[in-house]
Amino acid sequence: MTISRRTLLAAGAGAAGLLTACGSNTGRSGGGSGPRLSHWYHQYGEAGTEQAVRRYAADYGKARVTVQWRPGNYDQQTAAALLTDSGPDVFEVNGPTIDQIRGGQVLDLTELLAGVADDFHPAVLGTKTYEGRIYGVPQVVDTQLLYYRRSLLDDAGIEPPTTLDALVDAARRLTGRTVKGLFLGNDGGAGVLGGTPLYAAGLRLVTDDGKVGFDDPAAARTLGKLRRLYADGSLLLGAPTDWSDPSAFLQGLTAMQWSGLWALPRIEKELGDDVGVLPFPADGSGGRPSVPVGAYGAAVSARSRHQQAAKAYVKWLWVERTDHQRDFALSYGFHIPARLSLAEKATALRDGPAADAVRFATDHGYAQPLLWTPASQTAYQDALSRIIKSGASPESELRAVVRKVSAELDRVRKKP
Repeated sequence: MTISRRTLLAAGAGAAGLLTACGSNTGRSGGGSGPRLSHWYHQYGEAGTEQAVRRYAADYGKARVTVQWRPGNYDQQTAAALLTDSGPDVFEVNGPTIDQIRGGQVLDLTELLAGVADDFHPAVLGTKTYEGRIYGVPQVVDTQLLYYRRSLLDDAGIEPPTTLDALVDAARRLTGRTVKGLFLGNDGGAGVLGGTPLYAAGLRLVTDDGKVGFDDPAAARTLGKLRRLYADGSLLLGAPTDWSDPSAFLQGLTAMQWSGLWALPRIEKELGDDVGVLPFPADGSGGRPSVPVGAYGAAVSARSRHQQAAKAYVKWLWVERTDHQRDFALSYGFHIPARLSLAEKATALRDGPAADAVRFATDHGYAQPLLWTPASQTAYQDALSRIIKSGASPESELRAVVRKVSAELDRVRKKP
């Protein structure tokens, strides 16, 4: 399976695939003198990305950097490699995780962002920050959106939905013999939505003081509405491709689809201006629009034999070389630069749905908090699947999830 930047945004779905023993390292090394550094990336699906990162490495003059392109289950590969002396010096990471930080497996990179930390998107930088220290430098921001066909909504006399109730009603009214109202993925949305509905209800996954953020009746109310979408028959299920691919939307199988910003260029190419984008709509009096944001970041292994050289390289690439950062975000796929100043200058993001997406990510973006561990995610996603597909009681399912997540938070908050 080829994994792309969208993988980290499939809230609740880990990187799929089997653990791969080795990656490709046949690219050029950095042309300068100095120590040899290895830089790992997961295998992107966007054409040209591998060639670009190899070109960046070759441009660096103070070390000989070798890029390794890692297919397979990248997160498992890096987690295992960080425990050995044969892992990377620099590596791309969807994190680091709280256990990697507290276990001393990654270096503190706070000094690299001195004077520029405020220029990074706060939601994604926050997921790489622990107790005021930064352990990863964000590379790009990815986000997800609700795409809708303007003409189909206009023909049905439906306004673009700004509340979850309106979304449920619109999906039902737009469903016909050959078209469904909404596509949230072939599993009904349990895999991709993750915590997004909770944030739309005005809740959070984890509070600022490290407690469960959704132990509230509003959580059951909101998740119950996702079950209504499924029970009403409004959701497209069994599509030829899943939520990350816009084909179902483009083929007219659905009037609305939840997908990623990366799909926008293809959608606009085929549909022109017959498309609009929305955040996930608010639910309840305390709700607010919600969009998930995420970012792979560059981290340095604590087992690197050239720690200072590795940190200098990361600073050069992901702090100083804004030209490479802009190229990486906008030339291969379609993503928001992690730097606010670069996002503001990006002409491709200034108009139409792209500009709306940037605004939504800035105004309504949330990222999975650092204390939200894979164990918590699994417990929540499994419960969400049972609620949506099997009609399980949201109240009883969430009570069990709250207990499991609370225990997990107690574990990670304990000092090592």
